[in-house]
Amino acid sequence: MLSGMELNLESRRDFLYVRRADAHAVTVADRAFTTSLLLTREQVIEGWDVSDIAAMTPAHVESITALHPDVVLLGTGARQVFPSQAVLAAFLQRGIGVEVMDNAAAARTWDILAGEGRNVVAAFILCDRP
Repeated sequence: MLSGMELNLESRRDFLYVRRADAHAVTVADRAFTTSLLLTREQVIEGWDVSDIAAMTPAHVESITALHPDVVLLGTGARQVFPSQAVLAAFLQRGIGVEVMDNAAAARTWDILAGEGRNVVAAFILCDRP
């Protein structure tokens, strides 16, 4: 029998965590973003110019790979939609893993991987219409 033991959930927040995400907004810590963005453990990069996965090109991959991630979480809005083969190839040719998922799943996965200290970048595609 254990007596006098107190159990507490200890949460490390030495990274930018995602509190909430959907197709139209991502809340990082206490700030909501409504335009597509890139997220590293240390910074939010606003104004990523992709508002639709169908419009994503290998050129858009450059801004992500410039951050030197080991893995990329690509949040594609309300549902999982895969980018073109050319976009996927742009990641793979650089040896960078990419996981494609809806924004909510990308946010949950981000919090786990970033919390483990992994070298991960999340790219959230947000549409500007509700």
